Amino acid sequence: MKVIYLDNNATTRTADEVVAEMLPYFTERYGNPSSMHYFGGEVAKAIEQARERVAALIGADPREIVLTGCGSESDNAAIRSAVDLLPERKKIVTSRIEHPAILGPARYFEDRGYEVTYLGVDSDGRLDLAEAAAVIDDNTAIVSVMWANNETGTILPVEEIGRLAKEHGALFHCDAVQAAGKVPVDLRNSTIDYLSMSAHKFHGPKGVGVLYIRRGTPFAPFLIGGHQEHNRRAGTENAASIVGLGKAAELAHGYVEVEQTQVRALRDRMESALLANCRDAHRNAAAEPRLPNTSSISFDYIEGESVLLSLSDLGICASSGSACTSGSLEPSHVLRALGVPFTRVHGSLRLSLSVFTTGEEIDFVVEQLPPIVERLRALSPFGH
Repeated sequence: MKVIYLDNNATTRTADEVVAEMLPYFTERYGNPSSMHYFGGEVAKAIEQARERVAALIGADPREIVLTGCGSESDNAAIRSAVDLLPERKKIVTSRIEHPAILGPARYFEDRGYEVTYLGVDSDGRLDLAEAAAVIDDNTAIVSVMWANNETGTILPVEEIGRLAKEHGALFHCDAVQAAGKVPVDLRNSTIDYLSMSAHKFHGPKGVGVLYIRRGTPFAPFLIGGHQEHNRRAGTENAASIVGLGKAAELAHGYVEVEQTQVRALRDRMESALLANCRDAHRNAAAEPRLPNTSSISFDYIEGESVLLSLSDLGICASSGSACTSGSLEPSHVLRALGVPFTRVHGSLRLSLSVFTTGEEIDFVVEQLPPIVERLRALSPFGH
């Protein structure tokens, strides 16, 4: 059965060029990059090349790039660093639609006496800058707002939020895990102090991430021990995956243009067809700007999990929301924050495309999904 993969916000296929560049670091170039001999030194050079490639992708200096184990580690490291460095400030500001990698640490510190303010959003997932200006104050240690939402694709006004943080001397962190490789990211004149990325979201390997730390911004390491990453993140480097990250970052320069043209056109065609052919279907957070690859659609009176299972039987892979919360029976916290009605929130579907998605695959999905929705709705006591 052919796999039609429309769950790219959960993870992406590792590009062939990335795999090819990684392979020698498992078998031929396996030295420890911290070793004094030339064999380890060659691996250290490859890691620095990867760092340069990542920096080039986001308009940063290579010295501003810390290589981590994943996006969640980068998120945690940024928040914990701000709390450690500004102990007199007892407030954290974030939004209600953040990834669990942000909401989890926020609740952790909330349980320990910190004031945490969760900014609300409107029905299209947009933040109210007036609310942000009212709650960010001189007691705020860090403001953390994502670049783009992983469920709806909504792009948030991060530079404006960053300016508000700067006015009060707070640090500003941005989770850009979904943005990198899909939209242009340029940090050369940014208000962002810390920024998180993850390789497996832009066709790199799993298990390697990035924390950008703006030059001159203080940082307290999350992992303490060895001297790696210029004493900012201890632990022997995951060399093969770091090399893969670097190659993926290099390729992502070209992916951004494809995402903005080819992928966006396929996404829009899919959305239009599904909304036209599925009764009581609704697009969530439809306003621009949003990621070019992401579509969130809800269907009244059916369960999204039932739709996913029916699609899976046909080889179509999609999601009902964040992969990090897929084991939960609770409805999406993002859609609840948007005010999506109860009759609709459980019937949500996230379809996320990539540069490898084809028109033939979209045609198959558009052909198969409407009858699945009608069949399931016929079984619902409310769907007639």
